[in-house]
Amino acid sequence: MEEINSADPFSLTGKRILVTGASSGIGRQIAISCAEMGAQLVITGRDASRLSATFSMLKGQGHQKIQADLNHSADIEQLVSTINVLNGLVHAAGTSKLVPFHLANQAHVESTFRDNTFAPMFLTRHLLSRKKIAPAASIVFIAAVASYAGPAASSAYSASKSALLGAARSMAKDLAKQSIRVNCVAPGYVQTPMLEKLDSAGANQNTRAQWTPLGIGETEDIANATTFYLSDASQAINQSYFTIDGGISIGMTL
Repeated sequence: MEEINSADPFSLTGKRILVTGASSGIGRQIAISCAEMGAQLVITGRDASRLSATFSMLKGQGHQKIQADLNHSADIEQLVSTINVLNGLVHAAGTSKLVPFHLANQAHVESTFRDNTFAPMFLTRHLLSRKKIAPAASIVFIAAVASYAGPAASSAYSASKSALLGAARSMAKDLAKQSIRVNCVAPGYVQTPMLEKLDSAGANQNTRAQWTPLGIGETEDIANATTFYLSDASQAINQSYFTIDGGISIGMTL
């Protein structure tokens, strides 16, 4: 690992960063942007071919890719055992599915919480227990504007992201004694494969665009905020979150 570039607090040179959900969408762009900022990446995701595609896009050397389903304890154990000590951790893996509340059965709610809440919490706990997160590291959870705005037909998703936001805030206090920072990024609508699935499921794309004064976001918008949280430029920021939604929360109507 290279020495940290003290002349540029926004640089990620010398930092080893794990990004989950790196096989597509926001997670993929975060990994690409971190590499461009000088970081050494460990990327993980469920889909081997898409994860390899992300890996081929990473600038620099010394990166690592590990296929894993974070709902499986054996996969978490392999991931934690394989990687070296981290200076940054980004939880970008997650799922979203439009399901009206009267159709939100137990299986749907439980699977949504497994992907969006339990998996990132348990992975972080395992990494900490194995001392794989360095003092003064930065942990970033990708939450959602839905966590406090509550879009229609998204009760399980909104609840799971609200829980993640609450967990991150509590975790930030627990880990402050190690100078480990924990923050969240809360995106609104972002051009990703997940958003395309919502559109195909019947979401009103035209109305959504009208609600967003600055337009639908790009994955780079979320990546830029995330790299800031990972960098030394944000070393005094803890238990906080960025809302990146193009202004949609002004009216708080999703």
